[in-house]
Amino acid sequence: MNSKPLVSAIVIFLNAEKFIQEAIESVFAQTYDHWELLLVDDGSTDGSTAIAQHYATQHPKEVRYLEHDDHQNRGMSATRNLGIRNARGKYIAFLDADDLWLPHKLERQVAILDSQPEAAMVYGSTQYWYSWTEKPEDIRRDFVPDLGVQPDTLFKPPTLLTACYPLGKASAPCPSDLLLRREVVERIGGFEEDFRGIYQMYEDQAFLTKVYLKESVFVANECWDRYRLHPDSCSSIVTKAGQYHSVRLVFLNWLAKYLSAQGVKDNEIWQMLRKALWSHQHPRLYRLLELAQHLRKHMKEVVETDQAAQMKGLLKSIGRRTLPIYIRRWLRAQQQSHKYYPPVRLVRFGNLRRITPISREFGFDRGLPVDRYYIENFLASHANDIQGRVLEIGDNFYTRKFGGDRVTKSDVLHVAETNTDATIFGDLTCADHIPSNTFDCCILTQTLHLIYDVPAALKTLYRILKPGGVALVTFPGISQISNDEWGDSWYWSFTSLSAQRLFEEVFPIAVNVETYGNVLAATAFLQGLATEELHQEELDYRDRNYQVIITVRALKPEVAS
Repeated sequence: MNSKPLVSAIVIFLNAEKFIQEAIESVFAQTYDHWELLLVDDGSTDGSTAIAQHYATQHPKEVRYLEHDDHQNRGMSATRNLGIRNARGKYIAFLDADDLWLPHKLERQVAILDSQPEAAMVYGSTQYWYSWTEKPEDIRRDFVPDLGVQPDTLFKPPTLLTACYPLGKASAPCPSDLLLRREVVERIGGFEEDFRGIYQMYEDQAFLTKVYLKESVFVANECWDRYRLHPDSCSSIVTKAGQYHSVRLVFLNWLAKYLSAQGVKDNEIWQMLRKALWSHQHPRLYRLLELAQHLRKHMKEVVETDQAAQMKGLLKSIGRRTLPIYIRRWLRAQQQSHKYYPPVRLVRFGNLRRITPISREFGFDRGLPVDRYYIENFLASHANDIQGRVLEIGDNFYTRKFGGDRVTKSDVLHVAETNTDATIFGDLTCADHIPSNTFDCCILTQTLHLIYDVPAALKTLYRILKPGGVALVTFPGISQISNDEWGDSWYWSFTSLSAQRLFEEVFPIAVNVETYGNVLAATAFLQGLATEELHQEELDYRDRNYQVIITVRALKPEVAS
């Protein structure tokens, strides 16, 4: 008897004779061997029915053929629900008949859900597949879109509802990429069967909305499926017919009703929904705004290329009465190489005009905090230092994440004996019980500002490092004070200059100090926003006058020969 959890693979199809056999064979090609395949017919009139029935006859233990009463066409949602009602597996996976799975899809996804008990669903990246045509012009068009969210992360509800399309900027997962726990699918009520005809273009988004709102989702940095791009797909037909905006508006109106029925009060969700609805309810104004954004982008390109002649031509072409005076002043300032400052009362605060932050959780409740983005970038850039015997404060999360197989022994230091992860208890300012010359690497993230006697802690750190050992240290610069138990012992904030002097007084050589952050990142962090709410280029720009995180790599010298 197979002890692995059973996966119910549900393939719905309607007149998919051209592609369905390839989809089915991709299920048989899985390296994971405990699955059942449900081929669910939505009233096909071509040869796909016979193909599905043939597989069910040839493989009765693994494959079942299902259809609606009287071979009706009921739509994609009703057809998926028929498959769900007949599924026997612990996990449910969907595969559209024109897509295919890569061989390790089920093996990897089952392993992730088994290891992530909080996760209701897992998805990764999808290959947008043009080259299936084998036409020369399509061979190089395949691509895998960026996830748009922090990969290999468990997202609590409702984070992905505002992060992912159709409300956010991150890519929406393809239905063929999903693996869910069956009880979760049943708990949220399956798919919405009102999405039929051209409106079934959004049936997957309605389903995902229900998942995002209530359940935790793990997003992996792996690609497991191919999404076939072809002119007969639902999305292609709707787009070519010029009906995309009207179909999207129907979905957004459904979403508003659904959120109201669920009693959702989240201001961010409603604000993003109202913005999305407005663009479809006022299409002319929205197009004008898009034109203005395009113009601003063009102006930026002109400025960056320093083409004054183009700027002058642009000014003449738009005319004095086309744009508001403050935009004309901006253009003139760029033409004359002057700095531009918005006039008084024309600065737009938007959601930031508030005397309390958007969140007091440092961004943890919204995604990856801004400071953690910088901390992890720092540790990733020095991952080779995390090797041998490693000491970390509080837990060994970063030791495991960035040290991997290079770590031979992992120790955790904590002041409280209630910490079950700790292997050493004590205070860095008076830790004589920790042997000298012991550790190859010490990781102290966001710790030193909680210690009043910082020089004493640094002397201990230097003492317990082996000769040639490395300390990787981070601490806050511009920061709010935490509202938990650590807020009562938050003694210091640092600058790069104070960090340099403190460490050079203890470590005689090789102290490297770096800063991360800029005015936008600092503002976002103080407001409790998350990394996902900024663009990468906004996060990665460094301005030493706005030091959100300060990092130190300090090397203990080798013993003199």
